[in-house]
Amino acid sequence: MGGVAKPLLPVGGVPMLRRVLAAVVDASPLVVVGPPELAPALPAGAVLTREDPPGGGPVAAVAAGAAGLAAAGAADRVLVVAADLPFLTREAVTALLAVDADVVMFTDADGRRQHLCAAWRLGALRAALPAQPHGAPMRVLLGHAEVAELPWAGAGPEPWYDCDTPDELRQAEAAQLRADPTSGPHRADAGS
Repeated sequence: MGGVAKPLLPVGGVPMLRRVLAAVVDASPLVVVGPPELAPALPAGAVLTREDPPGGGPVAAVAAGAAGLAAAGAADRVLVVAADLPFLTREAVTALLAVDADVVMFTDADGRRQHLCAAWRLGALRAALPAQPHGAPMRVLLGHAEVAELPWAGAGPEPWYDCDTPDELRQAEAAQLRADPTSGPHRADAGS
């Protein structure tokens, strides 16, 4: 979108990556899958990795993240969240981690699973990864996993809302302005 890495685009004057990092602030280790442009936005100690080849889709990115966890020292539970979720909150992350299952993911009002707003047991995630993750659909990960579905009961926009297009980014900006009229692209801290 305009030659800028999607996670660095702002909603309410705050880059989406910064919003996601604030929601997962207690995650340790922290592995982010994405282009090198994200490195300056990451906290100290975070591992930045990339799927090989780049652009292999979400399963390839999840596989790269799982490999990055091995290098960083893994935890038992891991969050699998996209970096372009402007409405992901600590409340949502806490709700995911409170459910004891191989994988727990939010579901929307129609019951659709939100694959990139989930928490996994690391062993279950590694067992679910296909040998060739490039181009694989996310549903392939769920074939043998115990999946708990979690309807969103929190306030505000759904935490899994992602911004893949300029129109979705505009919609997120409008939703943010409705939720907080003082936010916006011209906030004083938009670049910090």
